[in-house]
Amino acid sequence: MRQRNRGRVALAAVAAMCAAAALPGQAYAAGEDAAYTFDPRAKTVSGAEVSTEASALTPGSVYKSLIKRGEKLYYRLNLDAKTDAYVSAVAVPRDGGEVAYGDGIKVSIRDSTDRQCSSQDARFESAEFPRPIAAYAYRNVEKDSSTCQEAGTYNVLIERESKATSSPGEWDLELRYESEPKLKSAGSMPTEAPENWPSASPEPPTAAPQQRSGGTSYYDATSLGTGEWHDDIAPGQTRFYRVPVDWGQQIFATADLSNNNASDEYIGNALAMSVDNPAHGHVDDVSPLSYSGKPASVSLDPLPPVAYENRYDSTSSVSAMRFAGWYYLSVTLSPKIANSYGDQAIPLILKIKVEGKAKTSPYAGGAGTFSVTQDDRDMAESGRSGPEAARSSTMKAVGVAGISAGAVLVLGLGVWTLLARRRAVAAPTGPAAMAGPEAFAAAEGVAASVGPAVAPGSNGPAAGGPGGGGQPPYPGPPQAW
Repeated sequence: MRQRNRGRVALAAVAAMCAAAALPGQAYAAGEDAAYTFDPRAKTVSGAEVSTEASALTPGSVYKSLIKRGEKLYYRLNLDAKTDAYVSAVAVPRDGGEVAYGDGIKVSIRDSTDRQCSSQDARFESAEFPRPIAAYAYRNVEKDSSTCQEAGTYNVLIERESKATSSPGEWDLELRYESEPKLKSAGSMPTEAPENWPSASPEPPTAAPQQRSGGTSYYDATSLGTGEWHDDIAPGQTRFYRVPVDWGQQIFATADLSNNNASDEYIGNALAMSVDNPAHGHVDDVSPLSYSGKPASVSLDPLPPVAYENRYDSTSSVSAMRFAGWYYLSVTLSPKIANSYGDQAIPLILKIKVEGKAKTSPYAGGAGTFSVTQDDRDMAESGRSGPEAARSSTMKAVGVAGISAGAVLVLGLGVWTLLARRRAVAAPTGPAAMAGPEAFAAAEGVAASVGPAVAPGSNGPAAGGPGGGGQPPYPGPPQAW
């Protein structure tokens, strides 16, 4: 029995080491740039060209799909008559592809009669270089609306448009389906968007600049808060960042590109920057920055404070500021920069300012994606990315499990030692009996035997007989163990 328990201890140790080796994100090499990193939770799903053959999406899930030039693909939703639903699509042209002005995707949600609930486009405009672009559509339950209010089957339709001069290859799609939490009191919420809000740009951040490397996607976007953040960006590269913006708060962002003395050639539409909301719906972008080897800067237009009632505004950039959570910034440097300035990365500075005092959430209970927690603020302060945060949480869990397992082993050895002493005291006296100091020595020998590695099935150094210190073999724990 004792040898079997030793085998179990050895196997447990091996399992713990395997668990540590399998922590998420271990495949990432430090400082290594990669293509778009898809969420590892994403399930593969195929869009259908016939609506009745569409695959169903489930709330809180992430999917990976493909779309060809000119395709119109359907996915199915099963909605009740109470819940607001959001489906986003991130379109990722594959490496080496070309895009043209007007290329892009349209995402819409439609009821069973093909009436459109809402839609949004994501298109390449004057910045005609491939990069991830995002759009979303939603079904909102509204008291005074007669469209898309019933429970039943709805369709998500994703349409791709690409010019004849564009690369014909497939685009990857990353799809997300989120349900908005229930309100504390729907009847007390405003039903009109605010008409006035602060639009003046704030004073720039005063904190000392810090180095932060952007992520490769929404999944591993680097967390940022108010401050000045230094990074580098190479031609053709897209950097992702995320900023926690709570209810009642505004986000301001500026991107500064450093000089490069390799040339003074003028490159129009050299740098693109955009911001998306927690549901990966597009909020706004900036007119692409031109570059001629000198320092250049571009800023997002002022956006309203996050408010539930923003959804009632007809301006898409205001309407998209409808919930709290992580707001995503993406910055892409044109691959054409390499022709004149080389393929080396150029220093980039992001100036982020989150203004306003956080207000109370309008939702009942936890809001998940549509909330800002203290941990989110801590992540923004430390600059952790999505996978790093997951690794941190996993390491904490492994650490707690390790401490717990260690405590159990120590407790077990203590009980084992106590039982050994009691047996020794109760045993009859005689030449072969262990009493007094001998019992304690045997118990200590058992405890010591756990330290060295012992192969299952071997006698080990605690066994009696030759080489065993002259002590008789310990009979082991009670049979009930």
